[in-house]
Amino acid sequence: MRLTLLAAALLATSGSLAAQTAPDADAAAKAVANDVLHWRRDIHQHPELGNRETRTSKLVADHLRSLGMEVRTGIGATGVVGILRGGKPGPRIGLRADMDALPVSERGDLPFASKATTQYRGETIGVMHACGHDTHTAILMGVAKALAAMRKELPGEVMFVFQPAEEGAPEGEQGGASRMLAEGLFAEFKPEAMFGLHVIAGIPSDTIAVRPGPFMAGSDRFTIKVIGRQTHGAKPWGGVDPIVTAAQIVTGAQTLVSRRAELTRAPVVLSFGAIKGGIRYNIIPDSVELVGTIRTFKPDMREDVFTGLRNMAEHIAAANGASVELQVPAEEGNPVVVNDPALTARARDSLLRAAGPGKVIAIDPITGAEDFAYYANEVPAVFFFVGATPPDRDMKTVASNHSPDFHVDEAATLSLGTRAMLQVSMDYLYGVK
Repeated sequence: MRLTLLAAALLATSGSLAAQTAPDADAAAKAVANDVLHWRRDIHQHPELGNRETRTSKLVADHLRSLGMEVRTGIGATGVVGILRGGKPGPRIGLRADMDALPVSERGDLPFASKATTQYRGETIGVMHACGHDTHTAILMGVAKALAAMRKELPGEVMFVFQPAEEGAPEGEQGGASRMLAEGLFAEFKPEAMFGLHVIAGIPSDTIAVRPGPFMAGSDRFTIKVIGRQTHGAKPWGGVDPIVTAAQIVTGAQTLVSRRAELTRAPVVLSFGAIKGGIRYNIIPDSVELVGTIRTFKPDMREDVFTGLRNMAEHIAAANGASVELQVPAEEGNPVVVNDPALTARARDSLLRAAGPGKVIAIDPITGAEDFAYYANEVPAVFFFVGATPPDRDMKTVASNHSPDFHVDEAATLSLGTRAMLQVSMDYLYGVK
């Protein structure tokens, strides 16, 4: 009888050890909510472009040091990495937030709206967190504080990655996830799983969106310089008009998607973002510069667009007596973001616990891009969206990310984002499935 009771007691004890219960993510998120709100507003009011996030990175580094973490700065220009070592053995995970803003002049009337300006491509323009990276940074700072508070009982180790230049480095510089990895981000601490989030307009702020497999497009930037010969606007036959030539290239390039790409296989996008040339109404200039982006999901379709755009630009220019200087692509682009299917299935259960029934939706692949893809190429990873729009708004008409009118449903989005990242992290560390 004694042996039976002893055996039962041992089985009960070992079972309780195997089935660990993660702390309450909702309570942990609420404990840091005021801090997250304060940080978000502060960062929003003081935005910085890629590789120039000096104020933001100092704010982050000082915060992580105050939590007793091992902190590394200066990786990937202005990147910050903190390592939290739990009091118990367990897995290693990585959590990432991006810190950079965009050259966009804010139009909103927030009391903490950005008034910052900068010189960008030769023009004075505002600087704004028009893509929500201020919320990402504030959320991860809050997650760091919440997890550090439970350090003694926490199983495993967490790498907090605060990344610069997700939107791209300044011309002539390297930046972002690829640079952080090249400079040894995973050299001494390689996580077995990596998680990241992005707030997004057009999805309700009580909802999370995610999908396994290919999630966000690969992206490439291109530059086409059309070279003509300057002449008087009243005498176009006296020169070669690069403006007309550039216009034909812009128009013709659209057929590379509408008539050449097999869109039933995967989406393709080719967009021109800037046309610069000329200085005066009655002078036909020497040259015009075109810059734009290409978004694809398939390597062969990507190469087809590159080849088609080069050929089209060269032949249209030749037909007009002009020439072109091409950078197609202009630099190494972002790969496709691919969510690990098994890890996504596991994370989805955690996201459901954070958001509630019916509030985690599947989403089709999107043609937005993210250099989180570089981490996902190194370790199993999951990237998910947190809605940024009040549920009572028309999701089809709200200003999108990258708009000067981009708006975050602040309290709801910050709360859900913090809760979701905490739930995903703690469930993985505690082995909850």
